[in-house]
Amino acid sequence: MSEGRPQIIGPDSGPEPPFPLRMGGKVVSGFGRGSKELGIPTANIPVEGVSWIETAESGVYFGWAGIQLPPSHPDLTKKNQDSTAPSINPTPTNPSPQSTTYPSAPSPPSAALEKGWRLYPMVMSIGYNPFYKNTVRSAEVHILHRFEKDFYGCEMRVSILGFIRKELDYVSLEALIGDIETDCRVAGASLDREHWQGKGEMNYLTGEED
Repeated sequence: MSEGRPQIIGPDSGPEPPFPLRMGGKVVSGFGRGSKELGIPTANIPVEGVSWIETAESGVYFGWAGIQLPPSHPDLTKKNQDSTAPSINPTPTNPSPQSTTYPSAPSPPSAALEKGWRLYPMVMSIGYNPFYKNTVRSAEVHILHRFEKDFYGCEMRVSILGFIRKELDYVSLEALIGDIETDCRVAGASLDREHWQGKGEMNYLTGEED
């Protein structure tokens, strides 16, 4: 399914309506399959109370995530810089995940940095994940960054800037992982443009506005 897919989403001039779309909340544990079976850790946030979620097309989206990390989190000492480490972890199904250089995130204002806010590129799945036959609609965020430690319970806000593809069913786990790797590359390339840096979303992503 990855062959022939667009490698850049959206015009160079920036996101178009209905984007950006916003949602946020405390990071909660999901179905437990992202890391174990796919090697793709996800940060789930509740969808209750999000006005646009029921009418949004099921599929894969991309944009920026703001996470308020606790003072003890090791990633607070890292600078916002390009990451070449795979955000996808090795698994028996995918022992050598592809390495992709993701764009550096805009640096939050100093006041937000002091409060623990950090920005990261992300891809996000909204829907039922037909491969796993989910019966509950979910929003699963995969941060394009290799974290030293998880961040369950932290406040996370996402600004969705574009739509990558529709939700699909797959004949194999390998095919699903292959498409997700492509999703990550497409998100990184699409965000690595001047008008896709999410600067207009900075106050929302760092908790300064609702």
